[in-house]
Amino acid sequence: PILPCLHTFCSDCIGQLEPFSVPPRGGGGGGGGSGEAAQRDRGGRASVTVLCPECDTEVDIPQSGPAGLSTDHLALDEVFLETLVSDGPLGCDLCGEGVAESRCDVCSVNLCGFCRQAHRRQKRTASHSVQAVEELKARGRLCRPVLCSLHPAQELRLFCQPCDLPVCLECAATLHRDHRCCPAHDVIDHHGDRIRELVSVRLRPLLERLEESLRKVEISQESLQVRVDATANEIRAFARGYASAVEAHCLSLLHRLEELRVQRRNHLHLQRAQLQQALLDVRGSVEFAERLLSCGSDAEILTAKGVTLRRLTSLEERGCDPHPAAVAPDDGSSVYFMPREPAGEVEGYPVVGVINSRTVDVSRCTVEGEAVQQGMEGQQGHFTLVCRDSAGEQLTRGGEHVLVSIVHRKKKNCTVEMTVADSNDGKYRVSYKPEEAGEYSVWVCVRAQHIKGSPFILNVKRKFRHHSGTFHCCSFCSSGGTKDALCGCPGSMPGGFKGCGHGHKGHPGKPHWSCCGSTTEKSECLPQSIYAAVSPGGHLQTVEL
Repeated sequence: PILPCLHTFCSDCIGQLEPFSVPPRGGGGGGGGSGEAAQRDRGGRASVTVLCPECDTEVDIPQSGPAGLSTDHLALDEVFLETLVSDGPLGCDLCGEGVAESRCDVCSVNLCGFCRQAHRRQKRTASHSVQAVEELKARGRLCRPVLCSLHPAQELRLFCQPCDLPVCLECAATLHRDHRCCPAHDVIDHHGDRIRELVSVRLRPLLERLEESLRKVEISQESLQVRVDATANEIRAFARGYASAVEAHCLSLLHRLEELRVQRRNHLHLQRAQLQQALLDVRGSVEFAERLLSCGSDAEILTAKGVTLRRLTSLEERGCDPHPAAVAPDDGSSVYFMPREPAGEVEGYPVVGVINSRTVDVSRCTVEGEAVQQGMEGQQGHFTLVCRDSAGEQLTRGGEHVLVSIVHRKKKNCTVEMTVADSNDGKYRVSYKPEEAGEYSVWVCVRAQHIKGSPFILNVKRKFRHHSGTFHCCSFCSSGGTKDALCGCPGSMPGGFKGCGHGHKGHPGKPHWSCCGSTTEKSECLPQSIYAAVSPGGHLQTVEL
């Protein structure tokens, strides 16, 4: 039978298909649920919906089953022809003994020579079309007549137009006697043209478009597969390169860890040697002094007093006393691994994971700012200490023991008060304010050790004294003849004027500053001590200083 989707299956296969939707028992066509999906055949009986095994299309099977579907005669011809060609000699379907030589198209049975003659002699089968088997094989295509299902002896030669069905002569005379029935060859052109028009005008272009679209999709699939394969190769190459970079980064981290170990070990060895030497010096001097005091006579003590005091004083001033922060126990916890910290690129690949050492390397610490070398008297100065590790990287935390001392190089008792502010990011801001000019020594120590360049030489300049008066020719002219106008020069005028005037006693004879009497316009203002020296009652009678 032919399913409505035009796929052909045998009746047994169709009968075994599971219903996709079935009508409710009791019929009626009403109601909901699966009954709404039920269809009805021409006789009003409900049909069953199944899925085509070939295309998964929902198709309706009549209630009468596969027998109610149209027969695919072309498929039957192909099956029979295949049987003739491939199965070898056929046996007679009637007697079962002889070899089939002919086949009755009406009865669809194979006949031997004897049965074929008997088939011809019987009145009921005398008119049947009987063809030789060899002729059918040689033809390669069967053209069997299509017989009526109600009258198997009659061929469907007529077409009932009202019923739109092919019929035989007996059907036309009985069941369709009031219908218009025409010979099949008279209407085949009309109905064939309808099929031909749908195929050639509508479906053939659609078929071509579908084939072209399918071809494009297949090309896309091939291109996709090619691209996926290429991308997979790129991923594998990337993975190999990345693995190599990670391995190189691992070796670099291990090398860095070894450098930290050696650096820390050397630092501890140096610290140990310094402490041992200081211990020997202090212990030897203390033992000598104690032995001198306990065992020496008065003359012996007085004789060795000078050298003993000089040695003990030297040890005290040297600063041998270790600061607790400099000799605190170190369990190595300052060195740790940070696996998620970005570590730059290795061989072009970004990697993560760094070794962080929180230990300061005194030899790598630096100072920033010019105020560590130049300052101004009476003005605030600032410079910054940057603590770094052995790699030269700035520490990200504070808490280091920082000692800063600023002492005048010539006046040992002249010190500068200063403050050290911890920024908790490895930087320490040092602020100071010198009160006297001159050269100072700036000690910058971390963990009781000088950083590189310490002690620094700080040159503090004297503060520039700006003039507070007027650069004039005389106080009489600049004040408009005011008697109370003063001038820093030793000049005076009679008549109760307190300032100077042209041609009068003590006038410098040139323009000068009213605040200090200096005759140089671009100069510093002279201090009060000079005022007294150049006053009328003083001994210095000139301002050309």
